[in-house]
Amino acid sequence: MKYISRNIDKTLEDWKESTTHKPLLLRGARQVGKSSAVRHLGTQFKYFAEVNFESAKSIANFFKGDLDVKLISSKISNYIQVPIIPGQTLLFLDEIQACPEAIMALRFFKEDYPELHVIAAGSLLEFALQSLPTFGVGRIHSVFMYPMTFDEFLVAMDMGGLLAMRREATATHPLDVPFHDKLVNLFRTYLIVGGMPEAVATWRETTDFLKCQQVHQDIILTYEDDFNKYGRRVNPELLRLTLHGVCHQIGQKLTFSRISEGYRSAQIREALNLLTLAGLVIPVVATSANGVPLDAESDEKRAKYLFLDSGLLLAILHLDGQLGHDLIKLIMTATPQDLVNKGSITEMVAGLEISRYKAPVMRPRLFYWEKTGNSIAEIDYLSIRSMKVLPIEIKAGTQGGMKSLWIFMREKHLNNAVRCSLENFGSFDYIDHDDDNAIRHVDICPLYALSQLS
Repeated sequence: MKYISRNIDKTLEDWKESTTHKPLLLRGARQVGKSSAVRHLGTQFKYFAEVNFESAKSIANFFKGDLDVKLISSKISNYIQVPIIPGQTLLFLDEIQACPEAIMALRFFKEDYPELHVIAAGSLLEFALQSLPTFGVGRIHSVFMYPMTFDEFLVAMDMGGLLAMRREATATHPLDVPFHDKLVNLFRTYLIVGGMPEAVATWRETTDFLKCQQVHQDIILTYEDDFNKYGRRVNPELLRLTLHGVCHQIGQKLTFSRISEGYRSAQIREALNLLTLAGLVIPVVATSANGVPLDAESDEKRAKYLFLDSGLLLAILHLDGQLGHDLIKLIMTATPQDLVNKGSITEMVAGLEISRYKAPVMRPRLFYWEKTGNSIAEIDYLSIRSMKVLPIEIKAGTQGGMKSLWIFMREKHLNNAVRCSLENFGSFDYIDHDDDNAIRHVDICPLYALSQLS
C-alpha cells in the first residue's frame, strides 16, 4: 500500500538529522499510523531493524538482567539478521509496552549508545509508563501522533495543489467560489471518512462509504478488546459504556447519569481518565479565561469530551442505533449553515483540528468558557494569540447569532476573535454599543482551513 505522507514526517526527519538525538518515544492511540511513519523514516537509513514485542516475544529475554544496550543491540541484530550500525541503522522497538524492561532500557541508549538512532512506539503505552517508577525523563524525547488532519486528508486525495492555493487565501483575498465549494465538499467527505489511515486509504481506493464504515467498526472492536488490558481498576463494560456515553454527548457538558445510573460518579470519572490516557477521548475543560495561562483558572470537573475521530464516532452511533445514519445524511445533504448549526460533529472536528496543528511534543490542552445564570453564554474554544485570550466560535451564520461572543469579549475586555464556519475567508468589525462603541474585530476562518489559525 502506498505510504500517505503525514505531518509527523518532518518532526521525525528533524530528529534523524539532529546531532544530539535522544531515543524517541512515539505515542498515540492504536492504528493512527505510528508504525507506518517509522517504517517510512526507515527508508532514509541504510538498514532498518524492526522488533515487535507482541509478535516476537522471545526478544524480551534480551532485556532481562543488566541493561547493556550495546550487547542487547548485538543480540537483536543476530536474531533478526539486520546489521545495527550507528549512523546507518534505525532501530525500531514496536509494541514496547509489552516489554517494560525495554522501556526502562531507553534511557541507557541515550547514556551508553547515543550515536544509535532508536525509536519506540506502542499501543496502550501510557498505561505501561504509569506503572514504571521512571522511564528516563530528560533522556527520552516524546512525540504524540493522532489520526490524519484535514490537510493530510487532502494530500492523501492528491489535492496538494488545492491545499497550496488555500494556504495563500486570506480575509482580503478569499478563495474563488469554485475552489471554496470544492473544499466544503471535501470537508463533508472528511467528516464521514475521518482520519484513521486505513479508512482514508480505503476511501482513496474505493470511494465507498460502506467499506470505510466496515474499517471503522473493526477498529472500534479492537479498541473495545483492549479494554481488558487497561488494568484492574475499571470494569471493561464500564469503559465501553463511558466511551459510548461520550459519543452520544459530543458538544455537550458531560452528564454522568446519561452514561450509566448503575455506577458511581467516581467510577465513571476514573473510566474517563483511562480513556483520556489511552488517547480515545479528549477533554475540553472549562476555564474562567481571565488571562494567560488558561490552565490557571480551569475546572476539570466541568468538561466536554471529544472523541478521537469523526469516522469512528459515526460508526459507534450507527452501531447504537439510527443516529449515525441520520448524521451521515445531514453531513451529505444539509446546507453549510445547517451542517454547522445542527451538527455537533463539526464542533468536535474543529476542536480536534485546532489541537492537532500544535507542536507534537506535548499533549494539547483544550478549553472552553461558559456563563451561567440569567445570561447563559458559551464560547466553544479558547486559544492564545500574542499572549491574549483568543475566543474561537464555531458558527454558521452572521453577526446576529453571536451573542455569546459579544458577552465574552465585553466581559474580558478583548477586541479580537475568530469565527469558524463553512463560509469563505473574511473578516468584519462589530461596534459594541453596550461597551462605549468598542470595536470588536472577527476573522472568519473556514473549517477546512483551521491549520491556518496558527
